[in-house]
Amino acid sequence: MIDLKNLTIEKAHNGFKNGDFSCRELLEEYLKVIKEKNEELNAYLEVYKDALEQANIAQEKFTDNTATILTGIPFAIKDNILFKEHIASAGSKILENYTAAYDSTVIKELKKCGAVLVGRTNMDEFAMGSSTQTSAFGVTKNPYDITRVPGGSSGGSAVAVAADMALVSLGTETCGSVREPAAFCGLVGLKPTYGAVSREGISAMGNSLDQVSPFSKTVRDVEIVFNMLSKHDPLDSTSVPEVLRNSKVKKQNPLGYSHTGEAKKIGVPWHLFKEGVEIEVQENFRQSLKKLKNSGYEIMDIELPYSKYSLATYYIIMPAEVSTNLSRFDGMRYGFSAEGDNLSEVYKKSRQLGFGKEARRRILLGTYVLSHGYYDAYYNKAIRVREKIKEEIMKTFEKVDYILTPTAPMIPFKLGEKLDDPVAMYLCDIFSAPANLSGVPSIALPSGISKDGLPFSIQFMASHFNEDALFHIGKDFELAMQ
Repeated sequence: MIDLKNLTIEKAHNGFKNGDFSCRELLEEYLKVIKEKNEELNAYLEVYKDALEQANIAQEKFTDNTATILTGIPFAIKDNILFKEHIASAGSKILENYTAAYDSTVIKELKKCGAVLVGRTNMDEFAMGSSTQTSAFGVTKNPYDITRVPGGSSGGSAVAVAADMALVSLGTETCGSVREPAAFCGLVGLKPTYGAVSREGISAMGNSLDQVSPFSKTVRDVEIVFNMLSKHDPLDSTSVPEVLRNSKVKKQNPLGYSHTGEAKKIGVPWHLFKEGVEIEVQENFRQSLKKLKNSGYEIMDIELPYSKYSLATYYIIMPAEVSTNLSRFDGMRYGFSAEGDNLSEVYKKSRQLGFGKEARRRILLGTYVLSHGYYDAYYNKAIRVREKIKEEIMKTFEKVDYILTPTAPMIPFKLGEKLDDPVAMYLCDIFSAPANLSGVPSIALPSGISKDGLPFSIQFMASHFNEDALFHIGKDFELAMQ
């Protein structure tokens, strides 16, 4: 019997090498749990028929000594990541039967490593949501309490790991779509620097914001996955070349501290969450600060006056990009198509029946802010504010090494609770938006359990391409929590 709850990538790798279990045997253990739990949790939309074959091929790599640290490791992947000859529906009826014609770059990299792709996971439609309730294929439930949401939009990927249905998983982040599900499901979730991981082959929501992001139970596992996937991709115009990554780190870190001890200053923008944050969350945050102080970190108050506009700015820029990206789904080229008496009717019916309520809402909002007469008043103004937010955060990193906040302003809420109030749902992203708008990396870490048995979480931000600093403080915090 394999201890799935406490298994890590390195433990699994050593198990394969020592002959304690095979790649196939490990996968079969996860498949048993999927069979037992998935009907209720709805984390997986599909378990791939070729998963066992992948595990057999992975085992051969251990026989011929070509195995990597990720060989044989079972991965769940979000339903908007293209995997050749497999469905990638992005949680939407309009792409219900769309079969990918090629592999996304991250899938190519996982295949090279010999990872086992178990299946595709449920998500908010086209990543639009904070609760995995807007999927065309049903809601996903939180494994801590099935009456509550798992967070979104990458809720299926988070639940797959939290419920021991995969060892690690990939999601995508536009604004908190990995960190918030990590928080609600008691996991570690990383939002990498924009441009650190290739977006090629990902169904786009917001091109200037999207990033592929890993989930796992430990910081070390997330670090391993990130290091394997973080490389320049010439197929992605937003992918940053290695030489520019290194120069950016040096420019933003003039003191040249290593991340093994010198990076010790944490900035806390208290003014951003004195109101609107649940009392339990605030108390847990204060307890987390005490643990960090006891671990040798210096806590400083900081002011981020422009960052209070992050959410409003995000909800102008993101719908504008959504409107542009989803215009291609018209019922004519691919995906769901409704019958109509003429071309205009086909367009209208296909989009009306193919897109869900939240997707239509954001398309309409985005089209409005991009329309003649409103472009300058809304979109251009939001772009200018975004630059101010980025500038403010980068100046803050000249004084501190990390910015720390709760990951989400609340613990997991009840299924259906905020569906009729989109503004309340959008407020879930209040602490996520600054990192996405500025492009800096951020990591969410479990920080305890509430009186109702639900997970708390805190998040750190660091300057561009300083993921190593996040891994360092993340491991320190894990030790402090023991």
